[in-house]
Amino acid sequence: MKLFLSFLLLVFFSGNSFAQAWTKQYDFVDDCICGLAKVSKNNKYGYVNAKGELIVPLIYDEAITFSEGRAPVRIGTKWGYLDSTGYMVVQPIYDDAGSFKDGIACVRKNNRFGYIDTSYKQVIPFEFDMARGFSEGLAPVSNNKGLWGYINKKGDLVLAYKYNFADLFEDGKARVMLNGNMIVIDKRGNQIKE
Repeated sequence: MKLFLSFLLLVFFSGNSFAQAWTKQYDFVDDCICGLAKVSKNNKYGYVNAKGELIVPLIYDEAITFSEGRAPVRIGTKWGYLDSTGYMVVQPIYDDAGSFKDGIACVRKNNRFGYIDTSYKQVIPFEFDMARGFSEGLAPVSNNKGLWGYINKKGDLVLAYKYNFADLFEDGKARVMLNGNMIVIDKRGNQIKE
């Protein structure tokens, strides 16, 4: 048993020293997601594989961790998307771009938010003042009065614009602010006591 534990410790520390050797060449190393980890050096971003090999060069001004095989990256003031091979599948045309969740990503163009699918086609029009990504089939969106509601993946408003703040749903619940009070609601908008 002692021999086995010693072996496990040796493997663990050997792996860590290997990882530390290549990570020292970067200012920042993120978690490895979808087989790639975001890295930065001198305020430029790229991606490495699990072995530390640079797969996507350090040419981006900002980069987001991969999600559903895609990552938003910024060049100058515009955002585009990379696939997991590092190929730029959407040229930088967006003012802001979120991660894919449930097959949909929130993007901003001309100061309006809308949504694209994994084929990079617009699925929900650019009609929101503010918006966040989808979670559990719903996304918080805001109107021109600064009030938040929730839409479904078809873009239908399913919870009316009445919240001063709206968070993502998690385990069927979301935190919202209604009339200055922070409360928790279910997917039908009913208040839940916690």
